[in-house]
Amino acid sequence: MAEATKSRPFGWLGVIRLGLVQAALGAIIILTTSTLNRVMVVELGLAAALPGALVGWHYAVQMSRPRWGFGADLGGSRAPWILGGMLVLALGATGASAATLLLAEHFLVGVAGSVLAFFFIGIGVGAAGTNLLALLASRTEPSRKAAAAAIVWIMMIFGFVLTAGLAGHFLDPFSLHRLILVTAAVCVIALLLATGALWGLERGQIRPGPGPAQASDAPAFKAALKDIWAEPQARRFTVFVFVSMLAYSAQDLILEPFAGLIHGYTPGESTQLAGLQNAGTLIGMIATAIIGTTIGKSRAGFMRLWTIAGCIASSIALAALALGATIGATWPIQANVFGLGLANGAFAVAAIGSMMTLASAGAPSREGIKMGLWGASQAVAFGLGGFIGAASIDITRQILAETGTAFALVFGTEGALFLVAAILAARVGTTDQDDRTLPAFPTGDMLPAD
Repeated sequence: MAEATKSRPFGWLGVIRLGLVQAALGAIIILTTSTLNRVMVVELGLAAALPGALVGWHYAVQMSRPRWGFGADLGGSRAPWILGGMLVLALGATGASAATLLLAEHFLVGVAGSVLAFFFIGIGVGAAGTNLLALLASRTEPSRKAAAAAIVWIMMIFGFVLTAGLAGHFLDPFSLHRLILVTAAVCVIALLLATGALWGLERGQIRPGPGPAQASDAPAFKAALKDIWAEPQARRFTVFVFVSMLAYSAQDLILEPFAGLIHGYTPGESTQLAGLQNAGTLIGMIATAIIGTTIGKSRAGFMRLWTIAGCIASSIALAALALGATIGATWPIQANVFGLGLANGAFAVAAIGSMMTLASAGAPSREGIKMGLWGASQAVAFGLGGFIGAASIDITRQILAETGTAFALVFGTEGALFLVAAILAARVGTTDQDDRTLPAFPTGDMLPAD
């Protein structure tokens, strides 16, 4: 196979432009996974399992992520994959809000429309998100990978926060027609922002697409995926991603219904609460990135310890939510949710930095399929976690007399799962008879190839 021309790495401006695309992606996602879920459960009075199943379905569709990444690995520019995915995502999100209106008037038609809309959402997120991160990994210098990953993820959280605040404001006084208009407006703005940020970004930097000889020599997708899974670094990190994301996603779909049922929040107020959580995550990521840059480089294992601490802190915050669910409306839910966001941000920066570094390790031109593998692991975890969390609330509310007790049981279980994630993070760097030592939480240095 002919070697691809080495591309000039991105400067900080290029990283920031990719961060703007990630922010646009996050702006659409928060409406589809948080606000629509709240509306179905509280305003329409539907079982929480329905939005949980829909979100789980869109994550199941993202099992195609490795294929999207592999396809772009064989080609040149990733920008068309990213913009195409954003367009499909925007159409799916607008369609999902319209299907919510149908759920109130023609239930079965609304369910069918929602299933189709969330299919497009899954395809759009998978194609755009995988290739955005692959582009960042392949065009960022090794010494900047951790910082670049933090910048891009922080900007995505900023997109969450800004959209939650503004959309929450314009959603009140609430109506289903207003929901459709707000969603469509957010999608249009996000598409324009992503297009402007990507315009000319790869000019003079993209590797040439494979010619006929290169295409014929390209490894089969299944063989390439098998090779990636054989790498100890990639395999162990995949397991950690799955468990940690499962722990986080299990509370994602029930937090806004919890605010509405236990604390009497309106749709706009509960959307703003989700924004407050993401604000905490944003601050946690910024603080961790700064501390990691100033202290982590001089202390081996700092980022790994920070990841473990973040998982433990997340467990404590969820345990506090469980306690608050039994106490009721007097519990300081805003401070609690903000603290949960801080803890989530702490472990996220280290994990993302590791992902960026590991994606560039090993065989060249494999960033897309590696990002796809970890994205698929995250998607499966989010799909299972979201559905299990939502369904658990339905079941426990039927069994237990108090709604608050039902939420307390579910939040407590999720906190225990975060402790499991902390244990896995502690074991990631260990060795056994079959695997080498895995320094899975580096501070920016390139890992050696297998």
